[in-house]
Amino acid sequence: MRITSILLCSLLGASTLSYAANQKSNIYQKGWIDFNKNQKKDIYEDPTKPIEDRVNDLLNQMTLEEKTGQLLAEFGWPLFSREGNKITLTDEARKVVVEHGTGSLWGFMRADPWTQKTLKNGLNTHYAIEATNLLQHYCIEETRLGIPMFLAEECPHGHMAIGTTSFPTGIGQASTWNPDLLRRLGAAQAKEVRKQGGHIGYGPVIDLARDPRWSRVEEGFGEDTYLSGELGKAIVEGMQNNPEYPIISTVKHFTAYGWTEGGHNGGAAHMGENEMQEVILPPFRKVVEAGLLSLMTSYNEIDGVPCTGNKKLITDLLKDTWNFKGFVVSDLFSIDGMTGHGVAGNLKEAADIAFQAGVESDLGGQAYRNLPELVKEGKISEKQIDEAVKKILYLKFQWKLFDEPFINPKNELTETELSEHRALAREVARQSIVLLKNENQVLPLQKDKIRSIAVIGPNADTPYNMLGDYTAPQPEGSVITVLDGVKKAVPNAEINYAKGCAIRDMSDEGMAEARAAAEKSDVIILVLGGSSARDFSAEFEATGAAKASRNELSDMDSGEGNDRCTLDLLGRQNELLDMMKETGKPLVVVLIKGRPLAVENCQEKADALLDAWYPGAEGGNAIADVLFGDYNPAGRLAISVPKNVGQLPVFYNPKRGANRRGYIEGDANPLYPFGYGLSYTSFSYDHMEVTPTDSHVKIAVTITNKGNYDGDEVVQVYVKDVISSHSTPEKNLKAFKREHFKAGESKVVELLVDKKELELYQGNGKWELEPGEFIFMAGGSSESLPLKTTITL
Repeated sequence: MRITSILLCSLLGASTLSYAANQKSNIYQKGWIDFNKNQKKDIYEDPTKPIEDRVNDLLNQMTLEEKTGQLLAEFGWPLFSREGNKITLTDEARKVVVEHGTGSLWGFMRADPWTQKTLKNGLNTHYAIEATNLLQHYCIEETRLGIPMFLAEECPHGHMAIGTTSFPTGIGQASTWNPDLLRRLGAAQAKEVRKQGGHIGYGPVIDLARDPRWSRVEEGFGEDTYLSGELGKAIVEGMQNNPEYPIISTVKHFTAYGWTEGGHNGGAAHMGENEMQEVILPPFRKVVEAGLLSLMTSYNEIDGVPCTGNKKLITDLLKDTWNFKGFVVSDLFSIDGMTGHGVAGNLKEAADIAFQAGVESDLGGQAYRNLPELVKEGKISEKQIDEAVKKILYLKFQWKLFDEPFINPKNELTETELSEHRALAREVARQSIVLLKNENQVLPLQKDKIRSIAVIGPNADTPYNMLGDYTAPQPEGSVITVLDGVKKAVPNAEINYAKGCAIRDMSDEGMAEARAAAEKSDVIILVLGGSSARDFSAEFEATGAAKASRNELSDMDSGEGNDRCTLDLLGRQNELLDMMKETGKPLVVVLIKGRPLAVENCQEKADALLDAWYPGAEGGNAIADVLFGDYNPAGRLAISVPKNVGQLPVFYNPKRGANRRGYIEGDANPLYPFGYGLSYTSFSYDHMEVTPTDSHVKIAVTITNKGNYDGDEVVQVYVKDVISSHSTPEKNLKAFKREHFKAGESKVVELLVDKKELELYQGNGKWELEPGEFIFMAGGSSESLPLKTTITL
C-alpha cells in the first residue's frame, strides 16, 4: 500500500478537486482517495508505529534514484500557475516531482521580482492552502511510494509571501536586544508558514557582520558573537518549539559569510583557528545546542576550502563534535559553485565533494542528480546515501507529512491572527529604533504645540523602502510609511510633504518643492537612508541576488548582491540635508537603511537623529510613536557606525595587540559604538556586585532612572580576561538584559554569565576556563561602562 486512505472532501480546495476530477476521476469514491489495492497497510503508513521503524520500512522499499531524489531541493514557484481563482500545476511539476523525485521545494509561496510572482498571479494566505494541497496530492498520487514534499520558505523577517507580516529586518531585530520579543517573532512567522502548508523556514541569519560594505548586513544580528547567538537561539526556539504551529528553522550561513574580503558578498574569509572557534562559531554552536534541525552552508571559502565542501567544518565539527542531528542544506547552487572556486571540474565532482563533506540537501537540485552515478562508480556507498535520506524522512514523519499532508481551508490565517502579528511587528519596530542624537531635547515633539510639520525625503513616503530585501509584493496601503504615521499621530496638524530627491537619482527636480514645504512648517522630519527594494526591471544572478548596478534610477543600494565601496548617503541626500539645515527650523533626521552609513553630516546638522533600519510594514507607526513620545526609544546599536569607509573594519572588540591608535587624517574611533543608544530619560549605574558560583558568575547592578520618563535600559556586561594563553579583546559582551524602569525608580538588575562563556579554545577541539583575573564591566554601551569589578576564577 502507498498511503493510508484519506478523507479529502472537507480538506481540499476546489482547485484540488478539479485537478483530481480531470486527471484521475476514477480515484474518487464517495469522497475518499484509496490507493490501497490489497487493503494491507505498510509499516511506514501506520502512524502508531515508531518513527524509526517507519523510516526503515520506507527506505527498504525505495530505489537508489528515489532515495537521492529526497536529497534534492528545487525551485517551488515554477510548479504552479494561478489565473484569477484557478490554480493549476505546470509541466514543471511533473519534471520535478515525478522525473526527479524531488524531496523538497524552496519558495513555493515566494513572490518577488525575481520569481515574477505578483499580487495578481502569486499565492496569498488563502490560495496558498489550495496550491500546497494540490501539490501534495500530486506527490502522493503520481509517485510510486507517495512521499509528500517538504516545503521550505524564506523567513528572514517574516514569511516572504503575499499577505503575510513584514517585520523589521535582522539588524533592526538585533537592535531590540530582546530575546523574549524575538522568540515571539519566530513563533509568529512559523504560524504563518505552517498554516499555509509550509514546513521549513530559512532563518534566522546569524553571520557576524564586520564590514558594512557587505550587502547583507541587514539580514543578520550585527557584529557581536554573544548577541548574535542569544538572539538567534531565541528565534530558533520560537520557530521550532511553539506547540501549535512549529516549523523547522534553517539557520544561515555556515560559516564566516559576513567576515568578507573587501566587503564582497561571498568573498573569501581570512582568520586563524582561535578566531574561528571563539568568534565565528559560538553562535552556530548555541543554536545547535538549542535543538536546531537544519543548517545552511555559505558561498564563501576559508583558507581555500569552500564551506559547502568543508568536511572538517560540516562533519568533524558540526556533526561529530557538536552532535548536530539535523540536516545540512547547501545555499542556492553553492554545490555547483565549487566549480567556480576551482576545486571541482564539473557538477558530478562538486556533488562528490559536498556529499562527502556532509551536505544532505542540494538547494537548486542540479549537482545531486549525479549521486546515483557516483554510487554506481563506487565513489559513494549506498549506505552513505541511506544515512542522509534517513534524516530527511525522519523529519517528514516527525512533522506528520505522511499522516496529515493537507491543510484544512477552515484553518486559514484569520484577520485576528494577522492583526496580532501586525501589532507584534509594530512593537519590534518600536524597540528597534535607536536614538543617536537629541540636542536640547528637541524630541519628543509636542503634539499639542506643533501646528505644521514638513515631512521630507526619499524615504518619507516610499513603502517598499521600509521593508528590506527578501520581501514579497505588498497590497496597496499595507505598508505604513513615516508620512502615514505622522498623519495618524497628529491629525490636526498641517503636514507638508515633499520627496525632495530619490536615494540614488541625481535629479534636483524636487529640491525646490522640499525647501518650500520646509519654509512654511514649524519643524522638519527628514527621512533619508537607503533601500533594498527590488523592482521588476532589475537583473538578477542565478542565485537570486540582485546584480549591483550604477543605474541611478534604482533606489536599491543594499540587499543581497549590492555591495558598496563607499558608505556615504547617495544621490543628492546630503544636499537635501544641508538645504533643510539652512532653513533654521528644528531638524529631525530619520535614517531608514540596511547597513551602517557614514553620516557625520547628519550627526553635525540634525537636532535629533533616529536610526530605524528597515522597520517593516508597521515602521511608520513605530517611528511616529517615538517622534511624538508615545514610546520612549531604547534600541541599541548591534553594529558600530564608522565615520568613514577608510576606518574599516570598525568593531568594538579588536584584539588588544591591534593598532587602533588612529590615522594621519583622524582617529580610529567609530561615530557611534556598539551598544550605543539614547533615551528620553537618563540612567545612573550606582553599584555592582559580582559573585561566582559553581557554573555561573552572578552580576547584580543597581540602576536608577534619573529622568521624568518611564523607559527601558539595556544593561550590558562585558568581560576582560586579563592574562590569557593567546591574545583576546579588551572586552567581550557576555550578558545583557532589557529592563523597564518607571520614572525615578531604582532597582537591582541581576544577570548571569555562564562560565562556559569565559572559556578559551586550547586547540584540538578542547576548551578551558583558564584560571586568573577577570574584569567585569557594566554599563549602557561598549564605551560607557562606569562599573568595574575584578575577580579571580
